[in-house]
Amino acid sequence: MEVLQDISKASVDEIEALIQSARQEIAKIELELLREIEEENQVPEETEKPEFKDPKDKDIKDKENGTANLECKTAKDDLNANKEKQKDDTEGIWKPPAMCIPMRGDVRSFDFEKLIREQKRATGKLFDVIMTDPPWQLATSNPTRGVAIGYQQLSDTLIEAIPFGRLQENGFIFIWVINAKYRFALDLMERWGYNLIDEVVWVKSTVNRRLAKSHGFYLQHAKETCLVGKKGGDPPNCQHNVDNDVIYSVRRGQSQKPIEIYQMIERLVPGGHFLEIFARRNNLRNHWASIGNEL
Repeated sequence: MEVLQDISKASVDEIEALIQSARQEIAKIELELLREIEEENQVPEETEKPEFKDPKDKDIKDKENGTANLECKTAKDDLNANKEKQKDDTEGIWKPPAMCIPMRGDVRSFDFEKLIREQKRATGKLFDVIMTDPPWQLATSNPTRGVAIGYQQLSDTLIEAIPFGRLQENGFIFIWVINAKYRFALDLMERWGYNLIDEVVWVKSTVNRRLAKSHGFYLQHAKETCLVGKKGGDPPNCQHNVDNDVIYSVRRGQSQKPIEIYQMIERLVPGGHFLEIFARRNNLRNHWASIGNEL
């Protein structure tokens, strides 16, 4: 297996190649260990039945052989389970978290009034925290300079029409913004009935902990901003001073937000009722209701 002399200077491709090589080596070692276990536990053929002077000796011998065979079977089962898991991964089988509530639908036609009624009927109140990453419509004729966008963008009017304010009485909203929509997002929060109270900055890194820079109009972008607004009073069990406002974590897939933002929200309002709008499969979490047309 190839070993990098200085991993801090390695590229992402080199690190991925090293990881793949290590996985192959581990698989070989597992197979060799399995063969050794099978060889050690093979019972040699005998021309005649062994004699047991004492019945207890036979019971002990049977128990020893049974334990060895069980260990061998367990090793085989583990290896087979491993192979099945790898097969599932390669076939792309998707299973949502057991305790999440995914709701597939287009937000332009989604029945939010029904969601409000059902939420109040089930819990007696509306949502404590809402998070959203709107598919902002980019204004320039060549906004991404060759970078493909894997989702449909919505106009400002359609995003404004989503009844965020009606989904909460007391609670927080976390809304991801791009530079071109920063002021508009602040205006939207005010129209929906929220006051800006904070913002969270996600500084993106590469797998080797370097700054992950991406395209920008004037400067290269290496961060994203999430505005935090509040409506009414604190939701029940709200905690204060539990986290800082900077997340430093590895850049993920397109539009995939860091897991730390979800953990931050769950620490801010433990046991709260959480809703994400414009959710994707890779962001589904237990105890969250999630709405999106890609679920």
